[in-house]
Amino acid sequence: MDRRTRPRLSAAEQFELWARWKEGESLSEIGAALARPLSSLFSVVARNGGIACAPPRRSPLALTLCEREEISRGIVAGASMREIAAAIDRSPSSVCREIARHGGRDHYRAAEAESLAWDRARRPKPCLLACHGRLQRIVASKLQSNWSPEQISGWLKTHFADDSSMRISHETIYRSLFLQARGVLKRELIAHLRSKRVMRRPKKASKKGQDRGQIVDAISIRERPAEIEDRAVPGHWEGDLITGSKNSHIATLVERHSRFTMLVKVDGKDTQSVVTALTRQVQKLPAELRRSLTWDRGLELAQHKEFTVATDVRVYFCDPQSPWQRGTNENTNGLLRQYFPKGTELSHYSQAELNRIALQLNQRPRKTLGFQDPASKLQACVASTG
Repeated sequence: MDRRTRPRLSAAEQFELWARWKEGESLSEIGAALARPLSSLFSVVARNGGIACAPPRRSPLALTLCEREEISRGIVAGASMREIAAAIDRSPSSVCREIARHGGRDHYRAAEAESLAWDRARRPKPCLLACHGRLQRIVASKLQSNWSPEQISGWLKTHFADDSSMRISHETIYRSLFLQARGVLKRELIAHLRSKRVMRRPKKASKKGQDRGQIVDAISIRERPAEIEDRAVPGHWEGDLITGSKNSHIATLVERHSRFTMLVKVDGKDTQSVVTALTRQVQKLPAELRRSLTWDRGLELAQHKEFTVATDVRVYFCDPQSPWQRGTNENTNGLLRQYFPKGTELSHYSQAELNRIALQLNQRPRKTLGFQDPASKLQACVASTG
């Protein structure tokens, strides 16, 4: 199915998404369980600031769909209001108001009445800060002074000990920040939080199983052989991810000798998704073009050992915050922004579309190659070594 026509998450899928999110699972884990791309899940979670939506519910006193169907059948049978009310054990006045509210006896339809009732039930109670201007201004002021929500909540309890209306929990402050639909605290105030997160993480979220921290057994770029440095031998690559909107990514691989570029579709930024996609792409190359890969310190290649075993390509990692050590790749990523401007949702592109863009880039002459194009340069090099 074309990603542009991918159906939205169903109610059941959204329920499972939020249930797993509240249990602390990462979006990559949830995406694998639901067989959904990371970008579609991220858009749902980010829209709500990472705060799980409460399931819709109505008062137990409200009419049910079954009761509305009984009302509809009673109307068709020509029953009176009192007869219909007796059949569903409701007061005649309730039945009369229900029918009048939804078009009268001539136009009443049970399904339409049920749908409209749910729409009317969506009346969120105004949050505390929306109803209390003074409290809202104080909270906003303290956030601008880099106070945490917990500090603000604690300070209010002591400073306004005799005024219960000037109390607010730290969780309510977080919700007012991350749920922008409330419209009470400006989103810019999130920048004053220490974590700088763009969404609220559930209490049960942990780093376990998410490959955070140091890359195990990483081989430093300082151990890279001289033949890689002087670009004399083909088959040595530099790689990275370029990022688009809605947490979408594309992996880029650039051959150092010829500047030949490959674009690789990835389902997520997690190491399993990236390593699987890179392995599949690199295995298509002839053996003489599979020698090494230089990557930054991104944890998307934490499973570099599995990649090396599958491809026989050794991985070298740059020093932290040293993008110039992968200068060829960085320059190429800049060229690719012509095709993928910042803010582009990259998950829309199929691998075939990425291949066409890479081909166009590889057939453009490069000044650094004496105005040869990377495709011809690589082809000539492979032919001479073959």
